Amino acid sequence: MNQRIFKVLTLGLLILGVILFFSLGLHRQLTFEALKSQQTAMEQLYAENTAQTILVYAAVYILITALSLPGATVMSLAGGAVFGLWAGTLIVSFASTIGATLAFLGSRFLLRDFIQNRFSDRLKKINEGIETDGPFYLFTLRLVPVFPFFVINLVMGLTPIKTGIFYIVSQVGMLPGTLAYINAGTQLSRVETPSEILSLPLLASFALLGVFPWIAKAFTGFLKKRRIMAKFSKPSKFDYNLVVIGAGSAGLVTAYIAAAVKAGVALVEKDKMGGDCLNTGCVPSKALLRSAKMLSYARRAREFGFEHAHVDFQFKAVMDRVGEIIKKIEPHDSVERYTQLGVDCIRGEARILSPYKIEVNGEVITTRSIVVATGGRPRVPAIPGLGQVPYFTSDTIWSLRDLPQRLVVLGGGPIGCELSQAFARLGAQVTLVGRAARIMGREDKDVSDLIQEAFAREGIQVLTGHAVKEIRVDNDEKKLICLRNSDGQEVILGFDAILIAVGRAANTKGFGLEELGVALNPDGTIKTNKWLQTTIPNIYAAGDVAGPYQFTHVASHQAWYASVNALFGSFKKFTADYRVIPWCTFTDPEVARVGMNENDCLEASIPYEVTCYGIDDLDRAIADSEARGFVKVLTVPKKDRILGATIVGAHAGDLIHEFILAMKYNIGLNKILGTIHIYPTLAESSRFTAGVWKRARVPKTALGIVARFLAWQRK
Repeated sequence: MNQRIFKVLTLGLLILGVILFFSLGLHRQLTFEALKSQQTAMEQLYAENTAQTILVYAAVYILITALSLPGATVMSLAGGAVFGLWAGTLIVSFASTIGATLAFLGSRFLLRDFIQNRFSDRLKKINEGIETDGPFYLFTLRLVPVFPFFVINLVMGLTPIKTGIFYIVSQVGMLPGTLAYINAGTQLSRVETPSEILSLPLLASFALLGVFPWIAKAFTGFLKKRRIMAKFSKPSKFDYNLVVIGAGSAGLVTAYIAAAVKAGVALVEKDKMGGDCLNTGCVPSKALLRSAKMLSYARRAREFGFEHAHVDFQFKAVMDRVGEIIKKIEPHDSVERYTQLGVDCIRGEARILSPYKIEVNGEVITTRSIVVATGGRPRVPAIPGLGQVPYFTSDTIWSLRDLPQRLVVLGGGPIGCELSQAFARLGAQVTLVGRAARIMGREDKDVSDLIQEAFAREGIQVLTGHAVKEIRVDNDEKKLICLRNSDGQEVILGFDAILIAVGRAANTKGFGLEELGVALNPDGTIKTNKWLQTTIPNIYAAGDVAGPYQFTHVASHQAWYASVNALFGSFKKFTADYRVIPWCTFTDPEVARVGMNENDCLEASIPYEVTCYGIDDLDRAIADSEARGFVKVLTVPKKDRILGATIVGAHAGDLIHEFILAMKYNIGLNKILGTIHIYPTLAESSRFTAGVWKRARVPKTALGIVARFLAWQRK
């Protein structure tokens, strides 16, 4: 017998038991009036058969609570009337807790997997809260008897709270209420109605008891913070409310928000304003990709009705244009602009002396809070022989002014893929080497395969499944030696330039974090809590240095939370929200995604349905000669709620925003389908994807009836 059948049979037996309970009139024996009429008989039975009475009473109590049947209140009163205050309290405390735990386990066995799978995305936040504060929630609910006893048991069974914790917290939390009912039971002859047991003052007292754990938790947090901060001397007054270290995306937005609310804020940067994104990342790479795309269009001239097209260019001029683009955007992130906004911009290298003091250029400034936004840097692995040759990273490639004839790119992630295609289009012979089994390993295989096919058409050699062994220089010939994972054979690649794009490392060293004891994650990023606090309570972190997502837009997103929590966290803290995180790899075609893909769902054991729409069917894409790629949407089974979306195609980074908005505000595919989209546009692809989803779910029986009705009308 498989588990599903067993669950169905178990549920059926439980339902049958409940039906019999009511149909046989057993519920009438568990009323307040019945208890008062049988009090004398029960006391006599207890006097004659003490042990048996206790066992039978406990078994019945456990059964009633386990099956979530009405009568627990009356049973508690009976316990007080028959056994007395202390014995009754002991018996009822254990019987009620055991019964509650059985109901909890029953709910978990029968319903938890179904509920968690069906509503996994909505329950994620609740599950996280239960894992961190579950005992506090449960204790509060148990102490306030206005919450239905059986509902708490069943609902908690659907959450990740551990059984042992549920039992202990339930027994302790229910004890005051149990004592109240047992005490009332000892005075049963003087109690006229159950409502007399729990007076308003008593309920208020229980409510205060329920709040006590939260007060205790807050007080414990206060003591913990005080203990951490006690070893540091706190200034009598401060120069700033907030000092931000690093003027990249996270640092700029943090300072901007602080200045907007009229806080005293200083922004310290040792290099260039704008950080990696402006100077060595997003902006220069997109400028280079745009120039390379123009060459791609020229080579595709026949697709657009031209006999041929030829573009004369100098590589140096292309790279100079990249620099000019940076200069045009620089004013957005300039010292002048931020000074006008009210930010004190300080050029220099910061060193954190204490949570309140920072040294810059030999001067010490004081602050109430600090936000570390020092970003990251390209990770350079220890490759034997690398020191013999000059090499480039995503930070230094922009200094290149002579196009290398042969370029080796290490790394098949977004940076490696984007720059491989750009340099190939500019005329370099590019070989991309990756240790993983495929490029763009974060995406689904169909996405990786499509991009790799595009690379192959453009002459890019892709060697996946190759581990770098060493670099050799023989008679001025630079060679990269790789080992093929499949058979261990050496593969030798000659090159003129090598670009290392194997990921990024957080900038956490050299400015005082180590001396303060700020904890780091295993990947080297700063360890933060849900409010972006580090292990030093008034030091926060945001952007690449904090992770877990190293994107400019996520850094800006985190900056809001870091800034607001650093300034106003003593009154209200806001939890950083990572529920809907989008990104795009700007290859051609582009790859954009939001939410989960198939790999994510399979790893998390989340059920899903896939809907795909081929962009080769889209009128505007055909007209633009960009008819390649697809839209793939994952939805909750039998529902239109979106778990994730991936778009591969022209302008995918722009098109994905409809799905980002839909996921953020719980808009399903039905509403996307019902929204008018302009014709002819690439944006219609989202509506057509929703149409594919809808057509696959048209009820065949109903469609058959409609077809017969319409056929009848034609007669």
